[in-house]
Amino acid sequence: MSTTAVVVTVLAALWVGFSAFSLLRRADWVVEPLTDYGVPRSWWTWLGAAKAAGAVGLLVGLFVPVIGVLAGICLVLYFTGAVVTVLRARSYSTVVFPLLYMGPVIAALVLGHVA
Repeated sequence: MSTTAVVVTVLAALWVGFSAFSLLRRADWVVEPLTDYGVPRSWWTWLGAAKAAGAVGLLVGLFVPVIGVLAGICLVLYFTGAVVTVLRARSYSTVVFPLLYMGPVIAALVLGHVA
């Protein structure tokens, strides 16, 4: 695996991990939009845990590639669901936020399998 792929993967994992931490910590700037989008409060812990697991999976994938690929695919599906949720809530101005998390994950997947 190239150095670029490793750096992008680590940065993607840190970025998604930050998102998970922010949700699990119930940061206002994270949970207020979730409330506006209609995401039930009972889901928040599970959503944060899913992001955290995905971030860990990306890092494990540096040593066990199949785990990284599965984690990356699951994270892309997760953030696709987030995009759909934002669009269903008609919050078009905030649809970019889940895409900002999905982009580095896709880049890590692509870079990890080009070399």
